[in-house]
Amino acid sequence: MKKKQKMQKKAEIKSALKINFSTDWKYDPAPESADHIKLEKKYDLFINGKFVAPKKGKYFETINPAKETKLAEVAEGTEEDIDTAVRAARSAYEKIWSKISARERGKYLFRIARIMQEKARELAVIESLDSGKPIRESKTVDIPLAAAHFFYNAGWADKLDYAFPGRKAHSIGVAGQIIPWNFPLLMAAWKIAPALAAGNTVVLKPAETTPLTALKLAEIFQQADLPPGVVNIVTGAGATGAALTRHPDIDKIAFTGSTDIGKLIMKSLVGTNKKYTLELGGKSANIIFEDAALDQAVEGIINGIFFNQGHVCCAGSRLYVQESIAKNLIRKLKDRMETLIVGDPLDKNTDIGAINSKAQLEKIQSYLTIGIEEGAQRFQPACDLPKSGYWCRPTLFTDVAQSHRIAQEEIFGPVLSVQTFRTVEEVIEKANNTPYGLAGGVWTDKGAKVFSITSQIRAGVLWANTYNKFDPTAPFGGYKESGMGREGGVHGLYPYVELAS
Repeated sequence: MKKKQKMQKKAEIKSALKINFSTDWKYDPAPESADHIKLEKKYDLFINGKFVAPKKGKYFETINPAKETKLAEVAEGTEEDIDTAVRAARSAYEKIWSKISARERGKYLFRIARIMQEKARELAVIESLDSGKPIRESKTVDIPLAAAHFFYNAGWADKLDYAFPGRKAHSIGVAGQIIPWNFPLLMAAWKIAPALAAGNTVVLKPAETTPLTALKLAEIFQQADLPPGVVNIVTGAGATGAALTRHPDIDKIAFTGSTDIGKLIMKSLVGTNKKYTLELGGKSANIIFEDAALDQAVEGIINGIFFNQGHVCCAGSRLYVQESIAKNLIRKLKDRMETLIVGDPLDKNTDIGAINSKAQLEKIQSYLTIGIEEGAQRFQPACDLPKSGYWCRPTLFTDVAQSHRIAQEEIFGPVLSVQTFRTVEEVIEKANNTPYGLAGGVWTDKGAKVFSITSQIRAGVLWANTYNKFDPTAPFGGYKESGMGREGGVHGLYPYVELAS
């Protein structure tokens, strides 16, 4: 009787409120305004503290991937422009930056970090416009973390003797740095800050599809009164980066990008005295054990591959689930994927923004076809996609074999391959069976298992019961074809110093 009365009461409430409980709930649009940002129609190269036209007068367009519209024209640097920038960096190194006190260098870095914080909202919007990533990520991750790298390295500037106990640290000279399009401003800060803290000068080459926040950073350098030539920014495509790599007056190359380009850089440096660090591709394993907190693990999986469109070199793109919980976890994962919002990067509700470029979207789509041809089962949520721009639904592949290309090759998109395992030994063997060794994750409620598993996985960065968490105090880098050297933390200072007894 009581049950019948409760059901009748619920029906009365439903009728009174006129609510259709079967209707899908949707968020109202919550767009971030772009009225406050300032973008020039045309950007020149930043050399010796000033914006200067490229010697050959060539420019290229940088595109908003969410709308396929032009944001600005950007200078295309040539070998002659690289030479001018390197000369400016060498002069600034010998006459200014290596001469001033370490404490003064630290003050400049602190000043830059504070200005970045003041301009955080503008930088976040420009980052999302240029790269396609959701504004929520730009505002809460990319920009704050970029400023944090300048703050952190500012603190080391006058403490290098403590960073390397018993050794005397000396700067190396001029660093050539080439950064990717997935974290444009963060990667710039990741490389520039330790180089300057150690007393070096820099020539930076941003990715051709996402140059705008690096050029806004140049404006911040001007506002901070950074001495001319200490940081120079030369925009362009692959030929510009190649010219920087082979320039004879560069002392150190720092590259983040694809493994194929990293191999070419290594070959070009053979026989030279240039130091180098390479942070390359990845195909990272995310391992879920049967004793893990499944709901928490699902959120970690989503964060590890789908947020930021999978445009993360350390993305957890290989999911290994213990067989006893596989059915339940995959069901939960599919349900969660159905709630993901794909759309306008400037909308605060958006989970997955635009793919960075048409070329990258075509590469991702080719792998979606490959996965089906290999016999895997594809799942995509029934989400609406905008009519213009470059978009890809989050994709889950099951029935994946270890030999499948979607399980071995880096896709760099929101594509997750799932395999099951029974024993610890089996999953360790599978996790290590890849040319890459950048990152990985382990989900379990047993601390001893975490330490045991992570010590056997050949990857540079491993997370326990979380994924994609970064901090400027922690080193980052990989093994095998994921590169060599470390960036971040005290380890990130080593490539920018010479140590003497």
